[in-house]
Amino acid sequence: MTFDLQCTDSKTNARAGIITTAHGQIETPIFMPVGTVGTVKAVHLTELSEDIKAQIILGNTYHLYLRPGLEVLEKAGGLHKFNGFSRPILTDSGGFQVFSLSGIRKLREEGVEFRSHIDGSKHLFTPERVIDIERTIGADIMMAFDECTPGKASFEYAKQSMELTHRWLDRCIDRFKQTVPKYGYAQSLFPIVQGCIYPDLRKRAAEYVASKDAEGNAIGGLAVGEPTEKMYEMIELVNAILPKDRPRYLMGVGTPVNILEGIERGVDMFDCVMPTRNGRNGMLFTQNGIMNMRNKKWEYDFSPIEPDGASYVDSIYSKAYLRHLFHAQELLALQIASVHNLAFYLWLVKEARKHIFAGDFATWKADMVKRLLTRL
Repeated sequence: MTFDLQCTDSKTNARAGIITTAHGQIETPIFMPVGTVGTVKAVHLTELSEDIKAQIILGNTYHLYLRPGLEVLEKAGGLHKFNGFSRPILTDSGGFQVFSLSGIRKLREEGVEFRSHIDGSKHLFTPERVIDIERTIGADIMMAFDECTPGKASFEYAKQSMELTHRWLDRCIDRFKQTVPKYGYAQSLFPIVQGCIYPDLRKRAAEYVASKDAEGNAIGGLAVGEPTEKMYEMIELVNAILPKDRPRYLMGVGTPVNILEGIERGVDMFDCVMPTRNGRNGMLFTQNGIMNMRNKKWEYDFSPIEPDGASYVDSIYSKAYLRHLFHAQELLALQIASVHNLAFYLWLVKEARKHIFAGDFATWKADMVKRLLTRL
């Protein structure tokens, strides 16, 4: 994998670049649709590739390990062959799922023992096991196994958690070096910076991760309950330390405004379930603000979802029709809303990239933030 840093904004830390992987190039800043179990929920592959124009998607190690399972994925030739997505794929490590399964898991030095949320069966994730699983999934970019620290954790807990993540990282790197890709193309391993909301810990974690000289680096453990301003503070601190010539990935963030704030602070890659999850619940993100498609105000509004929209759905379907579909509980409502929101997120990062090159990112971003926060 290579990263070509093409442009840095003169007034902020916003950057534009190109990541090159075995499955193609990714123009940054980029948003990655979340394909948890090998599919982006309610979105057809053709829409994902041609209408949304996703350059990279994310798969989830924990969920793919449970379903369809490693035997199926290996026999298929990896996730690319299994789901038909020919462009780059990134897999997370399962660390966040371990965090969210706190009631049914046991954390220790060796790894994490947990029970499946599907059938209650017992499993063990170690750093070595996770690397082996990600090799079998076959993602272009693999995440190191970490513990995602709760946003309101005490300093002492966050310190112990960060140190455990660092020991696990060393084991992940060793296992990565001991193994080879299974499907004939290169894979990259990204470490994850933890440390909760404590500047001293984030600084130590960023320095430790930077010392590993990985092909890219990630920032984890944010947007998990901490104040938004603390999240932005931690991003600034970490990005001042992480190498500038490697891509920076902010995991699981977030709203359109969060993404613009992250870009301004030097983040290159984002993912979040928000566009599809909120879309399935009737919330649409647009260039002029947020729409709740269940509201009565759209009942007789036969105008396009977004006149200058970012995907084909905006010109085909009206607000009134989409509202009708939600109230009639038609599955098409979920599909239209998901495609629209993902296309909007991809439009947003593409526009950010354009304004970074144009030299007016700060002015454009300030105007966009005001518009994005509007409730229509």
